[in-house]
Amino acid sequence: MSDFLNVSSSLTGRRWVGPSIEIDRSAEALEQNTTLPRALCQVLARRGIPAHEAENFLAPALRDLLPDPRSLKDMERAATRFLEAVKHKQKIAVFADYDVDGGSSAALLLVWLRAMNLSATLYVPDRIDEGYGPNETAMSDLAAAHDLIICVDCGTLSHAPIAAASAADVIVLDHHLGGETLPDCHAVVNPNRQDEDGALAHLCAAAVVFLMLVEANRQMRGEGAQGPDLMAMLDLVALATVADVAPLVGVNRALVRQGLKVMARRERPGLVALADVSRMDTAPSSYHLGFLLGPRVNAGGRIGQADLGARLLATADPHEASALAERLDHLNTERRDIESAVRAAAMEQAEERGLDAPIVWAAADGWHPGVVGIVASRLKEATNRPAIVIGFDGDEGKGSGRSVSGIDLGASIQKLAAEGLLVKGGGHKMAAGLTVMRDQLEPAMARLAELLNKQGAGDMGPADLKLDGMLMPGAASLDLINQLEAAGPFGAGAAAPRFAFPEVEIRFAKRIGDSHLKVTFSDGLAARLEAICFGAYDTAIGPALENHGGKRFHLAGRLDINTWGGRQSVQLRLEDAAPA
Repeated sequence: MSDFLNVSSSLTGRRWVGPSIEIDRSAEALEQNTTLPRALCQVLARRGIPAHEAENFLAPALRDLLPDPRSLKDMERAATRFLEAVKHKQKIAVFADYDVDGGSSAALLLVWLRAMNLSATLYVPDRIDEGYGPNETAMSDLAAAHDLIICVDCGTLSHAPIAAASAADVIVLDHHLGGETLPDCHAVVNPNRQDEDGALAHLCAAAVVFLMLVEANRQMRGEGAQGPDLMAMLDLVALATVADVAPLVGVNRALVRQGLKVMARRERPGLVALADVSRMDTAPSSYHLGFLLGPRVNAGGRIGQADLGARLLATADPHEASALAERLDHLNTERRDIESAVRAAAMEQAEERGLDAPIVWAAADGWHPGVVGIVASRLKEATNRPAIVIGFDGDEGKGSGRSVSGIDLGASIQKLAAEGLLVKGGGHKMAAGLTVMRDQLEPAMARLAELLNKQGAGDMGPADLKLDGMLMPGAASLDLINQLEAAGPFGAGAAAPRFAFPEVEIRFAKRIGDSHLKVTFSDGLAARLEAICFGAYDTAIGPALENHGGKRFHLAGRLDINTWGGRQSVQLRLEDAAPA
């Protein structure tokens, strides 16, 4: 594939890759057979959408895409036991992971039960004292006081802790990779069980919980009863899906689209309070879920009190919601400061070790377990390599990993655990968690590098910048952005449309804050467009465009709507540039 606009190494060192000949032909056919603009046709063609499917793709109906819950093993059994507990007013405990997916999953159950005038005990383990997932002490204590324990976003590998809960029935609603055997409990509903076909492997835990509630409502209807309104709960499913970086394809895309509409109604006190402390002033988008709301919900589990996020999402009390949101906002600011220090130290260590190995990793004493996952994400983004970051407390280290597309990190971590190099470990393709003893650190990382190298992780250069085509400044209108949004939401597995603006003149360039750049550019004629480049001075983009000397550049990025003082304008979120 030839370099797009002949850019083989941009100012960020990336090769630009444009649409293939096949995609261009498909886009042409879409343009001829629909009334859609060419830019949108390019995006649809990249997603493999033919002309006869375009209309349905741009307006996905959840009823057409929602799978039959019973297609998942143990689902009917799980919903039946759940309803039995509801009918007999048995004591229910919800054991949830401390991240957004876990909190949203727990909130779904608590909100559903509250609509039935019932309640449940919420238990979220402390990240530092208890670690991820069920533990024997907590499960035994919960079983002694409850009839049913529902583990959400965890539990699939928790054989011993679930065995310790023998005094109660246990249901697992999860999505993490399953092992060769399942824990001995009433039901394990997980699209990533080894005996599942993988058709729903992309669901997050909250989507699995939602499907169980769909099945529960269906069973209730069969008995002539009416269950709670599930459509009104899709805001929680959307938040979890985006924050857990589940691919926005198939039913996930429909769940998030519908969930964003529900969220825009501002009916859930916790999300309203969270949006307000996040200073969200426009309709919610997947960007808001992933970068404003999600990190704040996560902050409690990272460095504060583990159950704050779930409580915020579940509460019906606006006053409690406001107090919890304020607390999470403060914790998120604190988390950013801790993360910044760990990130600088981890990057320095990783650079000393070398950034061209199949795995980039860093480990040190005292790094907060609540931020190692985020720092691993930053290392991954900077190097286009799978990354692991580990914080040690004494001889035990707790770490988190993030992967790149095409490299299954979770399976490799699970293999390390099976080989005895880790105390424990698991996850999914793009993310994993692990516990390792100090004396096993070097052997474990060496073995992990070996496993990932077999998948091709050692051969990856800087990530190519994939572009949907070219645009001229005059074509970048609010109408076009709104039309492109119909192909969304965008995120994991569904990259936002990116366009190149060729051979433009830089009319204005100004540094904003420490590292950002504001630019106005033109095609040399009348049309002009404004752009913002975050972190421009962390790369060669900032100095090159600020000191352009009249030279022309190719600019690339995503179109955005900038809202200021109640007025909307088109803005390019500049991601890369190259001399023309």
